[in-house]
Amino acid sequence: MTDPVIVASDLGRRFGETVAVSQLELTVQAGEVFGFLGHNGAGKTTTIRMLNGILTPTTGSARVLGLDPMVDGTQLRSRTGVLTETPSLDERLTGRDNLTIYADLYRVPKDEVQARVDELLTGFDLIDRADDKAGGYSKGMKQRLALARTLLHKPEILFLDEPTSGLDPVAARQVHEMILQTTRQQGHTVFLCTHNLVEAQRLCDRVGVMEHGKLVALGSPRDLARQLVTNLTVDFEVDASSVPGALQALTAGGVTASAGQQAGTILVSGAAREQIPDQVSLLVNAGIRIYGVTPQEPTLEDVYFALHGEEPVQHNQAEVIQ
Repeated sequence: MTDPVIVASDLGRRFGETVAVSQLELTVQAGEVFGFLGHNGAGKTTTIRMLNGILTPTTGSARVLGLDPMVDGTQLRSRTGVLTETPSLDERLTGRDNLTIYADLYRVPKDEVQARVDELLTGFDLIDRADDKAGGYSKGMKQRLALARTLLHKPEILFLDEPTSGLDPVAARQVHEMILQTTRQQGHTVFLCTHNLVEAQRLCDRVGVMEHGKLVALGSPRDLARQLVTNLTVDFEVDASSVPGALQALTAGGVTASAGQQAGTILVSGAAREQIPDQVSLLVNAGIRIYGVTPQEPTLEDVYFALHGEEPVQHNQAEVIQ
């Protein structure tokens, strides 16, 4: 494994008596999509600002791309791209002009600017509206233009702060696809701040969960789900005529079970993963033929509730962690 591109050690920031971030310990690897989760005010944006040398930490230190953000901030920001929750575009200018001006600010070589701008406008499906004023763009188009702007100088790390906030589902999916394209095909590292758990589950290799300025969980979505959510709901598929006998066998074995909405299905709730083979044995010993056993895998939403001491919610199978 290569050296991490982001390292935070005991990183903290106070605003007067208010603690925004406290004792943050974190590493992010090159090429990773890292999700930084938490409610509004959890400390996500403050962390991005410290990692880019915009805010001075109250405690601790950070290294980003081997640089100290507070000492080498200008050099560091030339190698990172930041998309804020409310990106500012000059709506009086065309999409092309917005990118061209920022290419100059990012010091993209002048002989490369036109080709780079056209490449991004094409990649973000904006080329047909490139010469229209940005003020006439939809919110999704504006967000894609802002994301394209962060890539003008080919940054090594993208910091994205709530990139789909306020977007409709279609526009949000387009932004998701763009994020995955920039990481999987172009090798960028993405530091994604979001409180959208479905978004994080879809995009992120690992996630960190912030709560009132503290990092309270860290790991892959699947690992966190299995560590923190111990009770599952399991779908058993049997012959429809066998459902009463199956429920009787499970109940006699001390298992909480009920008939599912679809004919021939049984839902077992509150099951630990290691108990599933025992439940199968109860049915087999009762002469029940089993056609399928499907644990409903916990999601990041379940993890979030578990961290707050709440019961996990039920999901359709299409929503489980892939």
